[in-house]
Amino acid sequence: MSLTSDLTVETVEWKKSKGVLQLLRYVVFVVEQKVPLELELDGMDDTSAHFLASHLDDLPIGTGRLLPSGQIGRMAVLQGYRNKGVGSLILSHILEFARQNDYSQIFLHAQTHAMPFYERHGFTARGEEFMDAGIVHREMVIAD
Repeated sequence: MSLTSDLTVETVEWKKSKGVLQLLRYVVFVVEQKVPLELELDGMDDTSAHFLASHLDDLPIGTGRLLPSGQIGRMAVLQGYRNKGVGSLILSHILEFARQNDYSQIFLHAQTHAMPFYERHGFTARGEEFMDAGIVHREMVIAD
């Protein structure tokens, strides 16, 4: 079941939305995936564009960010909202933001289990698998 009609995704400022963005990422990455907190907090948030997905009455359920380099990352959707179109809506919003702001390249480091999701959105794998925070990843780039 898709929830997309009940969702909003907005571009938010880190300084104003830091608390909710960190909480979403903490739940998904640190609690669920056991990523060490010091790796999740990488110091790149102040210079990144941030995106927040909310359900119905402004209930925050997902996030993502775009680094100045064009790297999409920190895509996180709360467990009860996965496989319902939330991640797709966030990613579409990020890609549109990147197009409107003339990013010259768009890429990401996908956890390998998530590669089919990104492939459905036009990304292709590049290079070999690598470990990041104890999780297997692979670089993916958006097709032109």
